[in-house]
Amino acid sequence: MLVVNAFASSVTARNTVVVHQILSRGNDVEIVETNRRGHATRFSQDAARRGIDVVIGFGGDGTLNEVATGVAGTDTALGALPGGSTNVFARTLGMPNDPVLAVQQLTDGINSNNIEPIGLGKVNGRYFCFHTGIGYDAAVVKEVENHGSLKRWAGHPLFIYAAVHTWASKYDRKNPHFELAFANGDRVVEGYFTVVLNTNPYTYLGNRPLDLSPAATLDRGLVAVTFRTMQATTILKSLGGALRGGGVKPTASLDVHEDVESLSITSHQPFPYQVDGDYLGETTDLQFEHVRNAVRLVRPGVAGMSPDKL
Repeated sequence: MLVVNAFASSVTARNTVVVHQILSRGNDVEIVETNRRGHATRFSQDAARRGIDVVIGFGGDGTLNEVATGVAGTDTALGALPGGSTNVFARTLGMPNDPVLAVQQLTDGINSNNIEPIGLGKVNGRYFCFHTGIGYDAAVVKEVENHGSLKRWAGHPLFIYAAVHTWASKYDRKNPHFELAFANGDRVVEGYFTVVLNTNPYTYLGNRPLDLSPAATLDRGLVAVTFRTMQATTILKSLGGALRGGGVKPTASLDVHEDVESLSITSHQPFPYQVDGDYLGETTDLQFEHVRNAVRLVRPGVAGMSPDKL
């Protein structure tokens, strides 16, 4: 089953036809289109009940998250196909941002049965593929979604605008927003901004990966990176190091916990959060767990020919 989000940034009528044609070489393919949040999960759950071998999310990271949630815990495998503006998870797997090139890799993985179980994160009952952002990160995503009509045409500039605007006037940088409690008894009582990673990088700035922790892999536990301050010098220094690769280093202002199996984030006041790039509102309590072998993933094969030769 090919689950298509036709509103995603890189999805067009033409490349959807080409993707469908390539997948159909040797496979029976059912194609469906989403039209609202949660639709991809329902399609995927139905596909798993019917015993469909693979469900492919063709859209942004939010679409892929919904597909993963729908097939998790079943024998139906998950396939990723980039169709959004950033496509963090697909690129983490080594896929190109061009869906026509990526589908050739995906088809190679399907035809060679290159499928293996991977771990996912889970927060308040919802799975996530690559990260959950709490605090400032989520406030930026909310600002982007407030200008959703522009996202298809100005994805990265819109994120930069949202980050600056949120920093300047939309987020309290003087007071901590939440505290973290880990299963081993560790606590972080002054959390301003946290990212809980299932994979690395955290995101991409154009073609540059923003590496927060190389310990965040599909066969290890979660990684929690927490800023204890919102001072610009601390944030910029850490992100500069992340752009150079190798991950961020723990400091007095930056906490890093690796191989996390469970974690709680709580506050007396509501704080915002987002899951795999989808803003989910505000809450006072987040409960995280790492779920091993949560989903069977189609690993992409080798790159195919260029689109102009198809």
